[in-house]
Amino acid sequence: MSHARQPHVRRLLPVVLCSALPATALAQSATEQDTANELSPVVVTATRNKSIAGQTPQKVTIITREQIEQQLAITSDRGQILSNLIPSYSASHQKLTNSGETFRGREPLFLIDGVPQSNPLRDTQRDSYTIDLSMVERIEVIHGASAEHGLGATGGIINYVTKRAESGTVNQHAAVNVTSDDDFHSDGTGYKLDYQVNGQSGDWDYLAGATWQERGVFFDGADRPIGVETIQGEIQDSTSYDLFAKLGYWIDENQNLEFSANRYELEDNADYVLVEGDRDRGIPATARKGTPPGEVPFNESTTLNLSYAHADWLGNELDAQLYHQRFRAQFGTHPFAFPFVDDEGNDRLDQTRAESDKLGAKFTLRRDGLLNDRLGLASGIDLIEDETTQVLAQTGRVYVPESQFRNYAPFLQGDLKVLESLTLHAGARYEYAELDVDDFSTIDRSTDVNNDLVSVDGGNPDFDEALFNAGLVYQATSWAQLFANYSEGFGMPDVGRALRGIKTPGQDVDSLLQLQPIITENYEFGTRFGWNRLNFELSYYESDSDLGERLSEENGVFVGNREKTKIRGVDLSGELQVTDAHGLDFTYAYSEGESDTDGDGKVDTELSGANIAPERLTLGWSAHWNDKLSSHLQGSYFFDRTFDEQTNENLKRFDGYTLVDASLAYRLPVGKASLGIENLLDEDYITYRSQVGRDGDDRFFAGRGRTLTLGYQLDF
Repeated sequence: MSHARQPHVRRLLPVVLCSALPATALAQSATEQDTANELSPVVVTATRNKSIAGQTPQKVTIITREQIEQQLAITSDRGQILSNLIPSYSASHQKLTNSGETFRGREPLFLIDGVPQSNPLRDTQRDSYTIDLSMVERIEVIHGASAEHGLGATGGIINYVTKRAESGTVNQHAAVNVTSDDDFHSDGTGYKLDYQVNGQSGDWDYLAGATWQERGVFFDGADRPIGVETIQGEIQDSTSYDLFAKLGYWIDENQNLEFSANRYELEDNADYVLVEGDRDRGIPATARKGTPPGEVPFNESTTLNLSYAHADWLGNELDAQLYHQRFRAQFGTHPFAFPFVDDEGNDRLDQTRAESDKLGAKFTLRRDGLLNDRLGLASGIDLIEDETTQVLAQTGRVYVPESQFRNYAPFLQGDLKVLESLTLHAGARYEYAELDVDDFSTIDRSTDVNNDLVSVDGGNPDFDEALFNAGLVYQATSWAQLFANYSEGFGMPDVGRALRGIKTPGQDVDSLLQLQPIITENYEFGTRFGWNRLNFELSYYESDSDLGERLSEENGVFVGNREKTKIRGVDLSGELQVTDAHGLDFTYAYSEGESDTDGDGKVDTELSGANIAPERLTLGWSAHWNDKLSSHLQGSYFFDRTFDEQTNENLKRFDGYTLVDASLAYRLPVGKASLGIENLLDEDYITYRSQVGRDGDDRFFAGRGRTLTLGYQLDF
């Protein structure tokens, strides 16, 4: 790469270069902060004004590549990794679906380089499995409701930032992992291959990568095969691959054009069938060899992203982005729904497939240095069009009618240095959304459901809302910082769930209350402390919605209830660098919530475990014993909890559990070897969701027992 444009690469494409910076980006003195940012500015690209971590009025977590690799050495379960690293993210239930995995009690918006992965019309709860983490450089997490990227972030934003080309013409990376239960069952063995190549040549830079992963059967702490999730889909006994490519071109020293493409697919191998457990006797569901009915469940996602950046367009910094995503999620057969007779006269059950296609664009213009270098402004507009339907895979019948969603959202965001130690962050965003649904009839699901074959008049409802945010950051001393923030989030309810569940004949889509947007107000107050080797961050938040969405289970199906909801909680995270070689980290999270179930305008009923994450304490210890050997040990304690107002007696009581994981990494003369152990103590436990989120003997799943992963990677 030429020396002439190197400064502009750093300006346009900032990365986290210094692992010594705390992952939570805690406060530093002004002098220390200037020095650190000069060396390695931790820029949060998920914020439209490219805020610096540690200077934001709300909690922001930066998960570095080093942390991702520590977790991948132990587990490839996406929900488990996010839960380990984000204190207020729900415990993983170790299935393909992330249903019930909430963020501060609400839905997160998943992004890949700013491209939304979440589906606004039919929330399949599969949006965290659209890219392999081997392709990800870091994860940016904005805690709490945010309208920064528009639709869906009522709980927060989780942005996967993909890897970029390194200096040098050709750089290659190859890795292989083998995973097994501690009894080394042949059907419990899994494999993963990862290869990447990247480089820079003249005005071009490139990156290409491919992963292939074969997962075996999971075994619990008592060495029983864990029951398979027949409807929502599995990550155990599955095969996945990811193909990723990125190509960049420098038009001149200020302008960069970049195109990326990602294809991810995960498919159930369908080698096992469910053996129901017995909830009353505490016996979890298991699995046995067999062929489940119907076609295999799968996730398929193709994301295309074209971006253009100009570092100095008439004194402004310009970013433009055009993207497209094609998403398909197929589910397994339901035990009693969607009956049909095949061509041979056999009675069979159908299964659903959600199909979503998104086309969108983002334009952002930033200017710093206004008002004698005290004011920075960012403005722009976001556009998105989404077409979604849910069909029955084997008969082609329509379960959720094709729906079109269009959203237009201009915004303005500003940062004003009121005093040397006080900064004001404020902004506004105008959301205009249209929904278009044709006339349809609900499907013949079964003879026992009272919303079969109901005629529904289509409609074209539109919604508009002005959303605001305002926050303060006060540097009280060289080692103490205070922050406060108010922000609003804009989200749609699960439109598909609402449409397919209509029970009243002649219902008009235009007047359907269940389709009204979810406007979430988020209040947050916190403090950051930093003393040389000790840093921590504490925040208290409240999240209110006059028309939220509370999930409840009715006749084995989740229903979204539109009710006033209020959620409050505490997040605590910190790090202690004991010596240059040994570091400790800790997180604590607690939340609770209430909803208005009787419609009197007052929240009076406790939210259940289907909506609220468990109270949790996590401790970690990372050590670099010498220039070759390093280790990581982490433990999570999930506190007991009783949901007294839960009407289902089976879902009232959560019996907490403790999970401990460990990993070792050793640098060989050529390459690096690693050994990871998930659930080191072989805890025999029932997952949080199975205890308090979902009833039924067929959903009573144990968590994964002691699991070993041996890995080797080579950079050349």
